[in-house]
Amino acid sequence: MSGTRRKAGRLGPQVEGYRAWLMQRGYTPGTVRNMLKDLGQVGVWLSTESMDVTQLDEARIEAFLCARRATGHRHVPGTRGMVPLLSYLREVGAARPVQPSLTPLGELLVQYRCWMVQERNLAPATVLRYENTARRFLFEQASNGEVFEPAALTGVDVNAFLLRECGRVSAGSAKGRVAELRSILRFLYLQGITPLRLGSAVPPVGGWRLATLPSTMTPANVQRLLDSCDRSTAVGIRDFAIMMLAARLGLRSIEVARLELGDMDWRAGEIVVRGKARRQDRLPLPAEVGEALVAYLSNGRNPEGARHLFLTCRAPRGPIRADLVGDVVERACKRAGLPHVGAHRLRHALAGELLAQGAGLVAISQVLRHQDLATTALYAKVDLTALRRVAQPWPGTAR
Repeated sequence: MSGTRRKAGRLGPQVEGYRAWLMQRGYTPGTVRNMLKDLGQVGVWLSTESMDVTQLDEARIEAFLCARRATGHRHVPGTRGMVPLLSYLREVGAARPVQPSLTPLGELLVQYRCWMVQERNLAPATVLRYENTARRFLFEQASNGEVFEPAALTGVDVNAFLLRECGRVSAGSAKGRVAELRSILRFLYLQGITPLRLGSAVPPVGGWRLATLPSTMTPANVQRLLDSCDRSTAVGIRDFAIMMLAARLGLRSIEVARLELGDMDWRAGEIVVRGKARRQDRLPLPAEVGEALVAYLSNGRNPEGARHLFLTCRAPRGPIRADLVGDVVERACKRAGLPHVGAHRLRHALAGELLAQGAGLVAISQVLRHQDLATTALYAKVDLTALRRVAQPWPGTAR
């Protein structure tokens, strides 16, 4: 690092800012030194090539790496290792921003995304899900070789795509595909891209309420998952706190990922949960859950200025994504020797345990924050012992 200050070339003014930027994202001092050396080498190369910092982009970075290899340097970082430098330079306005070259499909998806946000006021997670389905549908059905022809879509194309989707996903996910397809088809019609209301060609998916038993777990198996966390490590402490929120409060994965430090009211013993439809609910914070959170927050949580409660444990440090909660539960299942289950199974297990302890459906509905009591009624079928006591015998048979 001692030579970086003297030999940073065109990037000399960026050294201290880049150092602070890396430290804020949880990189170790040794890694920071190496990455500052990379900055210095890029800066010297820019000076040698008589190029300005504003000309730096992915192509220039690749040219720099090729030049380093051609001169016989042994330790040359990969393209991925240069991503933080380019990201920082763009963030501070030193390097040129990304100039995407959009295809016709890409341009249409940008318009669709803006429509969902501005006209429909959909949540970011919903926008992403709808956009992913629209991209896959349009790429498969509206592309004929190199030509993008959404105007040529027919009801046959819509049904064929939905049938393929139904063959690989659950009934609940298939119902989601119906809503997603109808949304993109409504947009295409409103924009005058398709002449027909193809949304009416999307058939409903059969899936009857209360037709199946909800998947659940025994309290013993839930405890095995919790006990499998190695709380002598930073990752184990974090994972234990995440699973405690799912197992003891029934939080969904996205709700865990959305938690912020300000959501903890330690004096009142409450926690604010940002749920579906932008709802905010205050829940009592059980002592054991609070202790797990305190242990996590007391374990050298970095970076200090982050607002989100749960952060990744490896640099660059940042808020966790919702799918990491499922990864945490999956790893716990492997350690505990249990079949793989999703994070939502812990929510089902909480409902089943509350029912077994004599809690009513209204109370369970309040804990799980269901807007419709009919949704909670699904868990009434879990208590098979109680159901056997009230079930009527089949005509002609003895109980």
